[in-house]
Amino acid sequence: MSSLVTGATGFVGAAVARALLAAGDSVRILARPGGPQGNIQGLPIEVASGDLLDRRSLERALKGCTTLYHVAACYKLWTRDPQELYRTNVEGTRAILEAAGEAGVDRIVYTSTVGVLPTSRDGRPVNEQAQATLAGMVGHYKRSKFLAEQEALRLARAGLPVVIVNPSAPVGPRDIKPTPTGQMIVDYLNGRMFGYLETGLNVVAVEDVAHGHLLAGTKGRVGERYILGHANLRLSVIFRLLEEITGIPAPRRRVPYALAYGAACASEAWARIRGGAPRIPRDGVRMARKYMFFDTSKAVAELGLPQTPVEEALRRAVRWFTEHGYVGKKRSAPAWTASAS
Repeated sequence: MSSLVTGATGFVGAAVARALLAAGDSVRILARPGGPQGNIQGLPIEVASGDLLDRRSLERALKGCTTLYHVAACYKLWTRDPQELYRTNVEGTRAILEAAGEAGVDRIVYTSTVGVLPTSRDGRPVNEQAQATLAGMVGHYKRSKFLAEQEALRLARAGLPVVIVNPSAPVGPRDIKPTPTGQMIVDYLNGRMFGYLETGLNVVAVEDVAHGHLLAGTKGRVGERYILGHANLRLSVIFRLLEEITGIPAPRRRVPYALAYGAACASEAWARIRGGAPRIPRDGVRMARKYMFFDTSKAVAELGLPQTPVEEALRRAVRWFTEHGYVGKKRSAPAWTASAS
């Protein structure tokens, strides 16, 4: 089997590419010319240069492929140019899915996000049947992914063999940017967590998310979506687990929402003055008002989604960030790096 993976130089995409190789597949990736490729360096894969908005490059990349894993996305909770999100996430998704249909691929797995699902204030887990609206999406990232998923569903109804997966908050190796969840772990390791805004996340090992993609490609029902997640945890519980893994004391001070939102406003204002991205984006704080808890039983029952213990997933993330220079030297003490291995 020959598979094309988009976004393979990123966190989840690299894990998908590696899982495909481990399964014996022939893997081709779509990558922008000159882009960073550290996450796939040394892997026996074919690199097709191209861009989601360059239709000819998509046609060349898809030639001879039987499966498309469209993982690529612009994942930013703050940007100076919101249209960048819509171009990549909506227009790019439409373009590559249509190109895949014209190329006659047997299966398309589209990577959405649990961010397009509604969330609850009381912590009740949400499943795939829950319906959200565009008006209910917080920020341009969620709006762009909501619209992109609608494109995938529309094309599935039109006859394309599209299966949708909705990862929650993956953690683990090769979170190079890092993602917001990964950045939280990095900040924790560097002693920057002086308080926390209580919320809830569904945490899952990135390797399980990758295997979930492959399972969706073979067992998923066309037009269906599957939440790829595992453990619903309050943020304070995640910090306690990190404390057990690293020996670094977890933050004890709970920050009121109003104070966190004010800090985010100041952070964005400062970012606009000095350039760069804010450390605390407002959309991230707004999202934290509700518990992002999800019911993953459909993916477990229908696909056989693995459920690696979250403690192990966090250990892998800690080890990778530590070994790859994300943690300051003052924090790289043998006493806790050893406990993360």
